[in-house]
Amino acid sequence: MEEFLFHYRNYLNFVTGELKDPYTNLPRAIWIGLPLVTCVYVLTNVAYFAVVSPTELLASPAVAVTFSNIMFGKQVAWCMPIFVALSTFGGVNGNLFTSARFFATGAHEGQLPEILGMISIRRCTPVPALLLTCMMSLLMLCTSDIYALINYLSFAQWLWTGLVILGLMVLRVRQPDLHRPIKVALFCPVVFFLCCIFLTIVPMFAEPFETGMVLLVMLAGLPVYLVFFYGSKRYLAPKDSMSEKMTIFLQKILEVVSPGEKFS
Repeated sequence: MEEFLFHYRNYLNFVTGELKDPYTNLPRAIWIGLPLVTCVYVLTNVAYFAVVSPTELLASPAVAVTFSNIMFGKQVAWCMPIFVALSTFGGVNGNLFTSARFFATGAHEGQLPEILGMISIRRCTPVPALLLTCMMSLLMLCTSDIYALINYLSFAQWLWTGLVILGLMVLRVRQPDLHRPIKVALFCPVVFFLCCIFLTIVPMFAEPFETGMVLLVMLAGLPVYLVFFYGSKRYLAPKDSMSEKMTIFLQKILEVVSPGEKFS
């Protein structure tokens, strides 16, 4: 349950375009979901510490299973892995649903190739963005070290999240009169930004090689962007650009169009 609630709250802002009255429902979902997730996590850990001894906690590869064995016995404890799996599937479902919309929104804003913002003419779903998410997920499965993968993703996620929050604070100072349908006190992004700094600086000292590799991978995308997206649009006519030719080819293969063409 907590996994589902976490993803629901964390990724809900990626699908504001599909929400009914997002300026009201999005803040409401965040303010309801955040305390609820916090309470669930705290109560879960309190239950673990109240039932499982410190020695058993350190020795257990799955604390939830150890907890269920002690509380309910082995005859009923088999249900705990099932509940964990269901929670994981709920989190993955929310992640897949929202991550594709994240790429699609970037394409609508002109920050990613146009094809990623197109939708299927049959089901009105962002098929190109979904396929990109699928391919990236399959690439991540090529590694057998799940802990290294978690470290890589966590560092990259918090680094870019911190940069986004920094940009938000800069805009709040430089353009205070900019239209902001959803606005909170500046104290909230400042505190969150400090947390992002902590979550990016500490891994640099604790695991310098891993964080260095993450930075290299992210910088490797810069020449790709400059050559295939920014450069082709700036120096070539639209009909002659590599991006435009690839967009038309993928449109024919995937049967997708821009949302404006679909609903016009």
